[in-house]
Amino acid sequence: MKKLNKDWITEKWIDFEYKKYLLLAYLQEVSSHFDAVKLYPVLAELIEHHRNLVELKEQTQQMNESFPKKLKSFSSEKMTLMYERLIQDDDLIREIEEIIGYSLPRFEYYLDEGKKIYEFIESHMHISPVGVTPLYPYEGYFILDGTSVSGCRVFEYKMTLIEEPEGKYRAVHTRFLTEYKRSLNHTFEGIKEDLIRHRHELPNPATYAIESELSIPENETFLPMAKRLLVRYIYKETGMA
Repeated sequence: MKKLNKDWITEKWIDFEYKKYLLLAYLQEVSSHFDAVKLYPVLAELIEHHRNLVELKEQTQQMNESFPKKLKSFSSEKMTLMYERLIQDDDLIREIEEIIGYSLPRFEYYLDEGKKIYEFIESHMHISPVGVTPLYPYEGYFILDGTSVSGCRVFEYKMTLIEEPEGKYRAVHTRFLTEYKRSLNHTFEGIKEDLIRHRHELPNPATYAIESELSIPENETFLPMAKRLLVRYIYKETGMA
């Protein structure tokens, strides 16, 4: 997919028509991905671009407010002082403000569309523990079972807590292990027993089945959404949500 750089507004030429062309080309690709129900990494990129735009808008406003001013008049009716700026907006700032004003509502539109697709898919996904869940559920296996694949795909996972200057957040690291064809012998419980029998690293692993009623792309939608669903489920069950 064609990328939109993080500093796309300020890099190269700061020209409204040129930036409009870049933005519309990018959003056309976003739309095609949404039409194919491919949410990642597109949705995450939209969130970041929107956040950056809001921050840039605030910085631009603060810059305008910080310009030196002189007293112009006094309104006795409103009891307010009227000022005028000693330094007027130059062409560069006006161009950036125009780009931001055009771009923000378009990012918000596609963000809203992406979230609607996400919520619809999530309402058709289910997660459940397979067998007895151990006291330490932060590493183990999860089984993806969706209508778009012929078998159940098994992933190993490990959850970690990452500390950043802006706060803590949970991350889940995954690794694809194997695939089981659907059959009467390969129930979720049977798959867990087979994993225990052939993989001795985790003698009593936490195992979860994540099912989708919809046919959705695995790498761009099912897997990333399953990982988020897994994190929320485990932390809710352990009281650490």
